[in-house]
Amino acid sequence: MVVLKEKKNEAEFLLKGERHTFPSLLRDALLRDSSVEFAAYKLNHPLDKDCMFFLRTSGKSPKKALHDALKRIDSDLEEFSTKMKKALK
Repeated sequence: MVVLKEKKNEAEFLLKGERHTFPSLLRDALLRDSSVEFAAYKLNHPLDKDCMFFLRTSGKSPKKALHDALKRIDSDLEEFSTKMKKALK
């Protein structure tokens, strides 16, 4: 991750080596937060291996919103793993 712009309520960063899988997951987790006004990503070219990510918040810093979203993703994956282990027994 390379931070390109960081303001009080906005951030732009480059996710190196990522196309759609993780950026889509991150965007969805961020948009579940009521303090996130906008979260999106784009690929500049179909062959790019990096994506640009844009985030705008209200009432929470972008860093805090990212931290909370990553905790949410971790929790969701743990829940998924637990359910899969039970289903496969």
